[in-house]
Amino acid sequence: MSIEIWQFPLTELERAISLTAPLLVGLAAHGLCMKFGLLSALAMPIDAGRTFRGRRLLGKNKTYRGVIAVGAGTAVGFLLRAALDGATPPGTEAPWLHRPSVGTFIFGFFVGVAAMLFELPNSFVKRQLDIQPGEQAHKVVGAVFYVVDQIDMLVGVCLALAFTARISLQFVFWSAVFFFVAHQVIAVIGYALGMRAVWR
Repeated sequence: MSIEIWQFPLTELERAISLTAPLLVGLAAHGLCMKFGLLSALAMPIDAGRTFRGRRLLGKNKTYRGVIAVGAGTAVGFLLRAALDGATPPGTEAPWLHRPSVGTFIFGFFVGVAAMLFELPNSFVKRQLDIQPGEQAHKVVGAVFYVVDQIDMLVGVCLALAFTARISLQFVFWSAVFFFVAHQVIAVIGYALGMRAVWR
């Protein structure tokens, strides 16, 4: 690992914000669905109540609605990003991400779904540790899961983006920083609007 990795060039920060911000649109879309009861037919737990070692696999909060809503919202976010054009320097990603198209929508949906699917392992581990949905563990375990809860979906996002954009260690770092901060703001706003049960 060279020292250049820790120089944090501004261009990578800009790219991180530009390419991960559409996911925030997806999360907002999911929040609106929960707030107003939209897509209620899809609000079914992914684990269908199944258990492992007497504990739920994922819990009631991980639903098909979440996957679809975040996927569709993220797709809209990428369309908006593409409509702005030139949001990132040329040559750093596929050109069609700069032009609104069906391909842009499909790719955005793929990114949103990947983000949600990569939350599931974390949920599985927490259920096996008897940490209920929406609850916080205590002490060191709680601190670890608090951080993971904020950025676990970025694993899926970065893997999805890697199909069409250059992903560097600087990009991953700044994406994690940006999304951690953005997640705090979204959580507080969501709690204030009744979209979340807890503020963090």
